[in-house]
Amino acid sequence: MLKILIATDGSGLALDAVHHALRLVSAGLRAQFVLAHVQEPASLYELVVSRDPDLIAAAAIEAGEHLMAPARALLEAAGLACETEVGLGDPAHVLVDIIEDHGCDLVLVGARGQGALRSALLGSVSQELVHASPVPVTIVQHPERIEVPEDDAA
Repeated sequence: MLKILIATDGSGLALDAVHHALRLVSAGLRAQFVLAHVQEPASLYELVVSRDPDLIAAAAIEAGEHLMAPARALLEAAGLACETEVGLGDPAHVLVDIIEDHGCDLVLVGARGQGALRSALLGSVSQELVHASPVPVTIVQHPERIEVPEDDAA
């Protein structure tokens, strides 16, 4: 049975990877799933103000679990159990660590997530992951919506 990591950042577009996984399962694929989310490390300001790095890390993990909730709900509604993992650090490199730690065979990731402007400037996480991953990565494109003029809708 394949073990598939689904990387998510909590955005609606990142759920495209979950919907793709559900289509694969409905087509007969037997798989186990690992939902993964990576929080960026605390800023210097956050560290100075808080003075408790463990508190900041715990808050980041809780936020990551919250951001993964919609993806987890979709999988569970389809009767599929999943493991979850929240990492802290550089997203692509932390995702590679999670892939290796969980023995994943494949990665599904949405083409774009919350960081569209940031990814345009710095290079997208999905592209970095394609180059760094030890297993195949499928980048799931957001389906194009077909606009139907109101006159033709009837």
